[in-house]
Amino acid sequence: MDNITILDTTGLYCPEPVMLLHNRIVDVAVGDCLRVIATDPSTQRDIPRFCQFLGHELVSEQVNESTFEYLIRRVEQG
Repeated sequence: MDNITILDTTGLYCPEPVMLLHNRIVDVAVGDCLRVIATDPSTQRDIPRFCQFLGHELVSEQVNESTFEYLIRRVEQG
């Protein structure tokens, strides 16, 4: 099973969740996952774009009552 690191950005607003994601993803081994927990609705736009731009895999995206959760698999950067 993949290792999963958790990044809790609850209470933070754009651009902080993506900035923290950008800093934390480099600490995750290639092939492992980072679970991001956020409360800022703009992450629904920003995190998929982040993954698309940098080539990481957005494994899942879940909207709960007051939080948004993303599972991102780190991909080797070419």
